[in-house]
Amino acid sequence: MESLQVPETLPVMTLLKTVFFPQALMPLHIFEPRYRQMLRDVLARDRLFAVACLDPAGTVAAEPAHTVATVGIIRACQKSDNDTSNLLLQGVCRVEIQSIVREQPYRLISVRPLSTVSGGSHTQLEEERLEVMRLLNLRRRLGTPSPQGMTQFLESIEDVDTFADVAAFNLCEDGEFKQSLLEELDTRRRLQRFAAHLKAEIKEQKFRRKLQGRLTDDHIADN
Repeated sequence: MESLQVPETLPVMTLLKTVFFPQALMPLHIFEPRYRQMLRDVLARDRLFAVACLDPAGTVAAEPAHTVATVGIIRACQKSDNDTSNLLLQGVCRVEIQSIVREQPYRLISVRPLSTVSGGSHTQLEEERLEVMRLLNLRRRLGTPSPQGMTQFLESIEDVDTFADVAAFNLCEDGEFKQSLLEELDTRRRLQRFAAHLKAEIKEQKFRRKLQGRLTDDHIADN
């Protein structure tokens, strides 16, 4: 992964409510004609393309995208008889979208790679990581579902920057906040902001449970 060179221009998929992160793994189903063509082209070259989240407030182009996106590399691809494909994309790095080079037959963008900074010492980063893990476990115990095995997987990640990105990708449901975490290049700050967001969610969960009392979900109206 570290030896990969991100080209100055590359294809992009602009997706609704999908914020992709470096190192994260994301399955995709490719069915639109433009993206089927894109897939054929990137498989013949470097297997790289970007994923950007649609920006509802944007005004540039028919499908405005947030300016910070993530480049991914295709790790596996299975083509079906109807020319659709299922693939597994792994995030490589953040990029800033500088311009749209063309729209047909699929969107091609000019990008600038973005690097993250630690924002603190190793000890400080470990403290922030442990706090995020504590809050994630507490939120899960309060009833928020989590992908099976995700806790153990996160605990096995040694690099704190990777931990922050993978945790945000898999366990943050707020798309707008998720995009803001992608745009946060300071790793310690990203962990702190995620922790604050988790605390707010936990506070709301506890309040709802207090209001619900001993009633089940099916009998909340009787409260």
